[in-house]
Amino acid sequence: MAIRSYQQFTPLLGERVFVDTSAVVLGDVEIGADSSIWPLVVIRGDMHSIRIGERTSIQDGSVLHITHAGPFNPRGYPLNIGDDVTIGHNVTLHGCNIANRVLIGMGSIIMDGAVIDEEVVLGAGSLVTPGSHLESGYLYIGSPAKQARELSEKERSYFRYSADNYVRLKDQHLMEEGYAG
Repeated sequence: MAIRSYQQFTPLLGERVFVDTSAVVLGDVEIGADSSIWPLVVIRGDMHSIRIGERTSIQDGSVLHITHAGPFNPRGYPLNIGDDVTIGHNVTLHGCNIANRVLIGMGSIIMDGAVIDEEVVLGAGSLVTPGSHLESGYLYIGSPAKQARELSEKERSYFRYSADNYVRLKDQHLMEEGYAG
């Protein structure tokens, strides 16, 4: 795995975190316990912070970045992801905030300053535009993403199921690799 320091920051990994050998994690990044970072993921905290909660899965080919502080945005935008979040394949997250128990569909893009509340499903290929706010309890789809309908109780129970499933899978990978992070 490519865990790289940048300037004075070295990524911090919680207990039992799995980072695939082809992933790159650098700079001001913290990843919570039992989370998983899958093949070809790039997590680049080089100009602001990235915080990833516990039991969160970042799927293959996803790119996680931030927006630096500067004259057009004095505070910049860090990237914050909560607990029990499943990020699908080839997702781009840029300087946004994602709360707990969220499912981000494959190929989605979430831009600067966007906020996704707890228990949201974002359909595959959706675009969340800068500064958008996705309220808890709904499915959002499209480009730009629009509220489609309320989530059912069955769908709400899927968030924890998905998180637990990826915890089991990353544990299998850790045992195959011969280390127990």
